[in-house]
Amino acid sequence: MGLLLEWSIVKTLLLQLGVIAHFLITLWLVVRVIQQQRHQSVAIAWIAVLFALPVVGIIGYMLFGEINIGHQYRKRSLMAQKLLRDFANAQQIDFNEISKNLDTEARQLSNIALLKTGLGVYDHHTLTLMTDADHIFASLLADIRAANTMILLEFYIVSPQGRVIELLEALMEATQRGVSVHLLADSVGSHAFFRSQWVNKLKDAGVFVHESLPVGLFKTIVKRIDIRNHRKLAIFDNCYGYTGSFNLIDPDFFKQNEHVGKWIDVMIRVESHDTVNSVKAMSLVTTTDISAETNANFSSLEKIVNRFTKSLYIGTSKLHHRKLQHVTNAREVGQNANTRVPKPHLLNILPLQSNLQAYPSVSQVSLQLIPSAPELTGHVIYETLVCAIFAAKKQVVITTPYFVPDDALLLAITTAAKRGVKVILNVPKKVDSLLVRFASQAYFEPLLSAGVQIYLFNAGLLHAKILCVDDDYCLFGTVNMDMRSFYLNMEVSMAIYNRTMTQQMLTCQHEYLRQSEPLQRDGWQQRSFGAKFLDNAIRLFSPLL
Repeated sequence: MGLLLEWSIVKTLLLQLGVIAHFLITLWLVVRVIQQQRHQSVAIAWIAVLFALPVVGIIGYMLFGEINIGHQYRKRSLMAQKLLRDFANAQQIDFNEISKNLDTEARQLSNIALLKTGLGVYDHHTLTLMTDADHIFASLLADIRAANTMILLEFYIVSPQGRVIELLEALMEATQRGVSVHLLADSVGSHAFFRSQWVNKLKDAGVFVHESLPVGLFKTIVKRIDIRNHRKLAIFDNCYGYTGSFNLIDPDFFKQNEHVGKWIDVMIRVESHDTVNSVKAMSLVTTTDISAETNANFSSLEKIVNRFTKSLYIGTSKLHHRKLQHVTNAREVGQNANTRVPKPHLLNILPLQSNLQAYPSVSQVSLQLIPSAPELTGHVIYETLVCAIFAAKKQVVITTPYFVPDDALLLAITTAAKRGVKVILNVPKKVDSLLVRFASQAYFEPLLSAGVQIYLFNAGLLHAKILCVDDDYCLFGTVNMDMRSFYLNMEVSMAIYNRTMTQQMLTCQHEYLRQSEPLQRDGWQQRSFGAKFLDNAIRLFSPLL
């Protein structure tokens, strides 16, 4: 009896000590949240999680609460960026001269990214917009088979199914011609790829496969594992480049069990043979990302940059380095580059031609590549996007799969609508994340009340990420309209300063709108109390999604 009584006292004491320890740890983490989190909404959300979810909240914050890409990775990446920025400065690029044809507001927007990344506006590009997976695969395969010296691929998801297999086989064939081929894929997004036989097959054929931001038990302790490389880039011979929302997936096979339909993606092919151009800027980004992964990769980059000062070279561990030369692509992509697309009418969304996959190429386009990464470039894409919406005079058309804005972005969109700017938001009716779907829906009421027109896409998971402002500025790339893309992921966007190309983008967006249903404010307000409560409850945690 005495032993039981003593054990009862010990258990009570241990419980009390546990409660005190938990309270002190929670209090300490609350202090860290206040010190570390620069965004009020994120700080409030984490404090709510810490108090609402005992123990779980503490573990969650320790794993995901603070941005930490790892000391060694950050060090290598910063050093690589400095090397490449010094290299770019050696080119003696006069960005003021290049951007002199831009209006004042466009120049101000370009300065945001120039200050953070060192990449300015380059001119003389030919762009081809592709909105169909068949066209994208055909174009990528043609460039792989025509490549003479170098292929760089950087993708969040590589899924070796369907037509992707043909593309991987083409990469192996390219190495037999002496082409240097590098494939960088995100460790989490391409988890199935790294567990497949394809990694060894590619390496055996001479393809250099790199795992971006690898995860593991030890890495979970020393760095935040949900910071991902969400970029999609492909570069060929430093003259042809691709970016957009398209991963290396075949939509006929990818995530068919999610019941959201096929993924609908867009890609832009960029061509330029100038000494300085945005394709080489893409090479800089991918080279930096590859070099930041290991010390050996960074050492190779350092040797090459120190050796060559007049033209860009790509190099990483175990790679025979080749000078990147201008080459002529033997194939034709698109139609006449001088063909203009009629300006779409926003006030009346007109039925468009049914086949818009083959857009005509557009020449003489001024571009600015904008890469973003946590702890490295800050929130440069987010800042550019918010400023662009605030600067809108006539119209803002947003196409995004995931829409979870913060207060500043929501303010920019709603005030634009209130001051008479026509604002259209197009999102998928179904997405592959229930939490994001509920959080997104919580913002529909204030948007509709401000006069924003919301359309729900019915023909699959609309994965395109496009922002068109007025009729002469477009942001296009990999960035979703959510906090993860803005603050956590490594992303890349292109700022397009060209009226004809922006009109093509608007035409593409209007084709998506034609396959969407408008959301009516009256009907939306009549939803049940439970549905509204669920959306608003999830919204409280939207800064963490």
